[in-house]
Amino acid sequence: MQVILLEKITHLGDLGDIVKVKDGYGRNFLIPQGHAKRATKAAIAEFEARRAELEKAQAERVAAAEAVAAKLNGAEITISSKCGVDGRLFGSVTNADIAEAVDALGFEIKKSQVRTPLGAIKAIGDYVITIGLMTDITADVTVKVVPEA
Repeated sequence: MQVILLEKITHLGDLGDIVKVKDGYGRNFLIPQGHAKRATKAAIAEFEARRAELEKAQAERVAAAEAVAAKLNGAEITISSKCGVDGRLFGSVTNADIAEAVDALGFEIKKSQVRTPLGAIKAIGDYVITIGLMTDITADVTVKVVPEA
């Protein structure tokens, strides 16, 4: 299936690229999420007519994401959790917990934007977590996991 990308997608292409993807990926993810359209002659003509508008909207989203990344980069978040005497947590600190803590700082992010390189956090300590705001725009946040008093 060939689709026209309506925004930049990692490992796939930039705005306006016509790429070949697997049918399921296009039908079940890209098209319903609004990331792409089928590459028909009518859709290509419509895209070319709206190209300037779409590029302007993409530039605005990039500028907004860069502004958030500049404010969020280097921030420290403290999350308290129950733990044993050896410092291991009862349970874990997940992407959802980190996203909720960042939301408390006033930034709206989804748990899918939180990238924990080693999976869920299961011990007390300081961890550097990456938050992917857009395809190429990320912010590093320090998460301090402390024992609950």
